[in-house]
Amino acid sequence: MEEKLFKKYIILWFSQCISGLGSSMTGFALVLWAYGQSQSAMSVSLMSFCNYVPYVLFSLFAGDFIDRHRKKTIMLVSDSIAAIGSLAVFAFLVTGHLSVWVIYIVNAIVGVTNAFQQPASAVAMGWLVPKDKISNVSGLNSLSNNLIVVFHPMLAAFLFAIGGLSLVLLIDLASFVFAFCVLLFFIAIPEQVQQQPAGSPFAGIAEGFSFLKKEKGILYIMLTMALINFFSRLTYENILSPMVLARSSGNNIALGIVNACMGVGGIAGGIIVSIKKESRHKATAIYVSAALSFLFGDLMMALGKNVYCWSVAAVAASLPIPFIMANQNAILYRKIPSAIQGRVFAVRNAIQYSTIPVGIILGGYLADYVLEPFMRSENAMAVALGKVTGYGAGSGMAVMFLCTGVCGFTVSMASCLNRTIRQLNKI
Repeated sequence: MEEKLFKKYIILWFSQCISGLGSSMTGFALVLWAYGQSQSAMSVSLMSFCNYVPYVLFSLFAGDFIDRHRKKTIMLVSDSIAAIGSLAVFAFLVTGHLSVWVIYIVNAIVGVTNAFQQPASAVAMGWLVPKDKISNVSGLNSLSNNLIVVFHPMLAAFLFAIGGLSLVLLIDLASFVFAFCVLLFFIAIPEQVQQQPAGSPFAGIAEGFSFLKKEKGILYIMLTMALINFFSRLTYENILSPMVLARSSGNNIALGIVNACMGVGGIAGGIIVSIKKESRHKATAIYVSAALSFLFGDLMMALGKNVYCWSVAAVAASLPIPFIMANQNAILYRKIPSAIQGRVFAVRNAIQYSTIPVGIILGGYLADYVLEPFMRSENAMAVALGKVTGYGAGSGMAVMFLCTGVCGFTVSMASCLNRTIRQLNKI
């Protein structure tokens, strides 16, 4: 029975990969279109911001709803609403009324649907995948996600060049139809739906936090991961691309190589996690992996002066990420009762991702208005930092990588030594 369910999950995984590739191509094409219209980096940052903020807010209320309703239905409806958003963008585009504000609104709607879809998918995975294969499946998910990271910019840029945004949107909608039909007709999820009458929308939040209050180790993991996410989003979300372009005299090929290496590192990590045995010390593995990512990724990115150094740093930064996700998932699926997984996963998403919008906006602000001007000054500290990171355009952003490398490594190692977190190694 477990083997049959696992095969069903592989089919679901494949179809969701196709849909994810279509969605990622649309996201990249929208960035190209929006930047072409406004020539503003902040307008691009706000696209991510408008997606993350509703996601975090609605994640708080999604958990109880997810536990009380069929996960398959939630996934189908959520994906359908997101597809309607893409269809709306297409309609505005062909009628000549598309604006960046329409994209902001659609991204906000997609953020709301993701708040329901992702926890529902996580619970469904726990029912379709045997517990001893959870970490391997997490590696498989990391592999597919990073394959998408590598290929979606090239595919989107090619399609955008030959057919414009409308062609990319049509392909995205076709990928949705494929994934929707696979889930609707071929995937049966062994549902465990609670029959109690719905209460206050805050009840699910209270129950999720009540569980975390008793399981302090899991709560500490979520809080520390929120801080780690903050440090990573300060740089990689907004700063990596402009830093590479600034320090390579606008070399788009160099930027493409570095971004591809980010995906290659994630692919390699995903392959390793998907075939290796589950770690015996899962909590330690989470933070050692994070520490290595900050130490060899961010610091090398700060100190590098050419595409070769940045490429090695990109691989070093992304290769440990699948180990973080796999070991965290292995702990959560073992510790959280299936009856409340929706509530706890939703609260987890709200906690861990709440810092991402702040990091996105703050990163752009610090780069443009604080550290880049500071590194152009004659300040003694700027001169001293310049001896480490170099001078000129992009040096302020390099300093940001230097700071996140040190701070991220410190937080990761301190978390690794936390006694409550280390107790989770015993599960």
